[in-house]
Amino acid sequence: MTSSHTPHAWDPERYLAYADERGRPFVDLVARIEAAAPARVVDLGCGPGNLTTLLKERWPDADVAGVDSSPEMIERASAIDGIAWEVGDLRAWATPDPLALPARVDVLVSNATLQWVPEHLELLPGLLDRVAPGGWFAFQVPGNFDEPSHTLRTGLAAQEPYAEHARDARVPSSHGPADYARVLLDLGCEVDAWETTYLHVLTGDDPVFAWVSGTGARPTLQALPDDLRPRFEEEFKASLREAYPADAAGRVVLPFRRIFVVARKGA
Repeated sequence: MTSSHTPHAWDPERYLAYADERGRPFVDLVARIEAAAPARVVDLGCGPGNLTTLLKERWPDADVAGVDSSPEMIERASAIDGIAWEVGDLRAWATPDPLALPARVDVLVSNATLQWVPEHLELLPGLLDRVAPGGWFAFQVPGNFDEPSHTLRTGLAAQEPYAEHARDARVPSSHGPADYARVLLDLGCEVDAWETTYLHVLTGDDPVFAWVSGTGARPTLQALPDDLRPRFEEEFKASLREAYPADAAGRVVLPFRRIFVVARKGA
């Protein structure tokens, strides 16, 4: 995915460390899609592909494809048979070459991806245009960017000696469910939008850091030089331990708000 931000590489193994917790919102999202027998299904921002397999299980007769901007993620996903995998840019999907006339899809799913694309609200019409009449467009984004797991990282990264290195690191963001619903309603869709706060029970050493270092904090961490990154990580871990204290049994409860939208395009 082209960007003016500092590029970074994803680590599928680190991302999959909390596969069950990260997968539950995907399951809850797809459960609201009422497509009976779609011919073509696309997971846009498929990551390592472990959740895309659920789409194939749900619609075994459909042609299912997974698209992600990360070559590392697609390389990991390519070990899964029965699904077409592709390195691709979400923004290219939203603004395709008008001469290419790409095929429309019956179900377009995007799970925890749009938050990485600046001004993604403006891309919704283009993404919806890739959906066939009567088809489904469903996506989920985190809505917890005002929580300490994010604000502590942002505040620390703004301090020297980190700021000069981290200022161009990609930072995710999202909108409220009503914002997404209005755009899609104005485009003639039937829309179901909601939010859910999950309470993830984490264990182990610095589990909140382990969680965020695989997703939201990863671009910041990779933007730092090797001699500064350990210092930043230790300061960040200390502040996260204070914000999310473990109980006597060593458990940390991490509230995580998610925003869901399921839209059916007009026929």
